[in-house]
Amino acid sequence: MAGASRQDDTPKEEDTSNMHETFEKSDMSNPDLIALVDMGSNGIRFSISDLSPPTARVMPTIYQDRLGISLYDVQYKDGEKVSIPQETIDQVCAALIRFKNICEDFSVPHKNIRIIATEATRSAINSVEYRGAIKSCTGLEVEMLPKEKEGEIGALGVASSFSDLKGVVMDLGGGSIQLSWLDQETGKTQGGSIRSISLPYGAAAMKRHIDEAQALGPSAFRDLHERIKEDFRKAISSLEIPGPIANISGQPGAVKLYLSGGGFRGWGYMTMASHEIDPYPIPTINGFEVSKTQFLWNNQEIVQEGANVFQVSSRRVSQLPAITFLVKTLIDAIPEVSSVYFAQGGVREGLLFSQLPPEVKSEHPLVAATRPFAPASTEALLNLLKRGIPSKITNDNIAPPIESVDSPNHTPSSLTSQYFLYALIHLINYHASHPKDIRPAAALRSTTTGLLGGAHGLAHMDRALLALALCERWGGEISPSDAAFHQSLQRLIGPQRAWWAKYCGILAQGIGDAYPAGVVRTERLRLSSTMGTEGDEVFVQVKIQLTGIDELGTGWVKDLQKLGKKKGAVGGYRVKVRVVVDDPVV
Repeated sequence: MAGASRQDDTPKEEDTSNMHETFEKSDMSNPDLIALVDMGSNGIRFSISDLSPPTARVMPTIYQDRLGISLYDVQYKDGEKVSIPQETIDQVCAALIRFKNICEDFSVPHKNIRIIATEATRSAINSVEYRGAIKSCTGLEVEMLPKEKEGEIGALGVASSFSDLKGVVMDLGGGSIQLSWLDQETGKTQGGSIRSISLPYGAAAMKRHIDEAQALGPSAFRDLHERIKEDFRKAISSLEIPGPIANISGQPGAVKLYLSGGGFRGWGYMTMASHEIDPYPIPTINGFEVSKTQFLWNNQEIVQEGANVFQVSSRRVSQLPAITFLVKTLIDAIPEVSSVYFAQGGVREGLLFSQLPPEVKSEHPLVAATRPFAPASTEALLNLLKRGIPSKITNDNIAPPIESVDSPNHTPSSLTSQYFLYALIHLINYHASHPKDIRPAAALRSTTTGLLGGAHGLAHMDRALLALALCERWGGEISPSDAAFHQSLQRLIGPQRAWWAKYCGILAQGIGDAYPAGVVRTERLRLSSTMGTEGDEVFVQVKIQLTGIDELGTGWVKDLQKLGKKKGAVGGYRVKVRVVVDDPVV
């Protein structure tokens, strides 16, 4: 319009002069946030974790970083031990100052920031000067973990990584390896305090031992092998394991190993790369389990690929000969090992886990991780789901997930299966907001790289079981790009579990369709089930009563019938499903 003044569209620079003052004056600290610096031998790890309810049991990490400095390596020059160099001290101080500022950004209380040091700092020639420099630049004291305490805290970190465990725990650091015996059921340690033994055979230390033996010849290798094997045997004997070691798990040759630490995790990823399921479907190392035979893999092609293997750094590749030597010596020392479990938990996780009250430690990780998404009528929906799963097993070869199913690779007790059902109900409507065509795929990936990808303490079997069930909850129709992943999960848990996971998922589909808000105000669906045989054939009979549900809400009934047909078999396994649609609920 003529004569009208034009507005100045030039962006105005925001005045931030008072921003710092605003944050300084406001008290925004969160007492549930814990900041830890794990100053290990192979690297320095920074993290901030949230221990607030209801997910405290899985100790969610809201920030993490790592400084790739080996405090062990910098203390050796030409085979001789030296002081931590000033250059390294300066690097560490700079990283700690940066982390302290980040803690302020996240509103972590100053008293909740801790620096924990282990073997490399403890044994440094200039340990006092090194710790003094850190105190001077940050105002924070460096807490030194004694050898015995380091093993105990490391064992608690492994304990946090599983719902329950019973076996020998080993935490491999750079300078040392900690051995413990742990018997834990749902967060409670059996037999009192944790006894731990420390041996000077960490990943970096072993590399140095191997280099020295190579210089001396084959006899030096044999002597090293025998010395380490004997030290392992003595350590196991001194752990005061209740009963003969061959009967730890109730039968000869059934000792379970639980391994943590960067060196062992690197070996775990190499084991994944050589797994018979290729590619292995679950990328996180925590909860990965293998047999002794798989643990002692000998895939030279994988060894040669080295740093091309997922999550295996060039530093880990350089330590591979030492780790290989250690692994084989370990099994020679404890031939009773039957299975091996890899854990993400270490000193950091152990310190956090030790702060949790007993009632939180006893929670199952799967339930705790999914609880924030629980529908209002969780118990009513859970009971409805249970009624659709036959509780009486009439054939030893048939066992739905609600019952105990034993296998060489996994022993989910009845309680574990109960937790699976809780998790399924908690997430029953979570993916409702997604476009219809991607709901099954999003649900399928939710336990590995999606919603629960970072949840701590979940076994791979539990992740796979829940993923398959959630996929079926949304109809189970996936694109070809997801089909191979789906097949890998089925192979991982086996045909029997996979079939029953799909069965539970289809029931959840019906329950979710009947109660899309997760609220049971009026009864719209009844389920009951029985299991029997007719000749040589086993069948499940499901009685369904519906009310107020039109044709749009009954597609799952047909899915249930299809699952019991030959085309619904998983790896040749199926149970015939008889569906009886009874008179409507009144």
